[in-house]
Amino acid sequence: MGTLAGMQRLLCLLCAVVFTAGWAHADYVNGRSYVSLGSWARANNLTLRLAGNGTEYVLTNRIARLHFEKDSADATVNGVDIRLCFPVAKGGLIAQLDIDKTLRPLLYNPRPAPRKITTICLDPGHGGRDTGYRVGHFWNAHNEKTYTLALGLELRRQLQKAGFNVIMTRETDVYPELAVRADLANRRQADLFISLHFNATQSGASSVQGPETYCMTPVGAASSNDAAAAGLGSPAYAANRNDDRSLLFGFQIQRSLVRSLNANDRSVRRARFEVLRLTEMPAILIEGGYMSHPSEGPKIFTESYRKQMAAAIVQGVQAYKKLADPAPAAPTSSRAVAPARRR
Repeated sequence: MGTLAGMQRLLCLLCAVVFTAGWAHADYVNGRSYVSLGSWARANNLTLRLAGNGTEYVLTNRIARLHFEKDSADATVNGVDIRLCFPVAKGGLIAQLDIDKTLRPLLYNPRPAPRKITTICLDPGHGGRDTGYRVGHFWNAHNEKTYTLALGLELRRQLQKAGFNVIMTRETDVYPELAVRADLANRRQADLFISLHFNATQSGASSVQGPETYCMTPVGAASSNDAAAAGLGSPAYAANRNDDRSLLFGFQIQRSLVRSLNANDRSVRRARFEVLRLTEMPAILIEGGYMSHPSEGPKIFTESYRKQMAAAIVQGVQAYKKLADPAPAAPTSSRAVAPARRR
């Protein structure tokens, strides 16, 4: 009887967990499915507390810390800033799409890659006729294309030293079309794709600084740089098959850049840039900092800082590889098998 009673208690507990997880999916905002952060936290063994006079939601357990703000798409996951697909709604509701495409890939690693990560395609942005951003006076202008190439060549050197094969979309001051860059990575079967860029702004140039890392926008979401939400109805692209891995890859890179460079965290973001849309492997686009910032810009123009940035990217690649590589095959028995005896 004691055993039966114990089984009944266990069944009740399991039913309660299933009910809690299911009930969390009952809210809709503007026709879109939302989940109660409180219910989701309980179902995932996280403790929720309110902060900031009830406008901030902090979820924690032994290995994770998540921070959200009401009416904001800005969030923090384990110390790294993340741009959500949709703002957290009134009452602590988070979009189901963000549960599926932002939180789960970061808290519960996606399935391993089909093969070990060995080959990386580097894409130094712009080049040739496309200078990218230009800052400074005409006689002393700094062109983005110059520094993306310099960073790319240094990053290639460091990745090769770490044992990776490296493909470059450009090695000189030329402009490959965007589709050509993605096609090169696809044809050469690269395992990862990294597009290198730097940022600039005229508004708030003295205050806006820090790296940003972009990965592909999930189907059903607007991109982080799409203020008008024009891309909500965008179709699926080849890159969307790697949404989860690309996000985890971008997360590891952004975390390494911010920590290694002691830089302002401008967050992991989503975009449908052409080089991200067309690639068939996990792909990210790095904005390595703001050339327009009075202190960050001059650092970007120095070889020593670019070496430091390249080292940070290598560390991020290695961190992702550790999570994504398939588990090694079980060793086979070394005992020799005796040949069959002839009759």
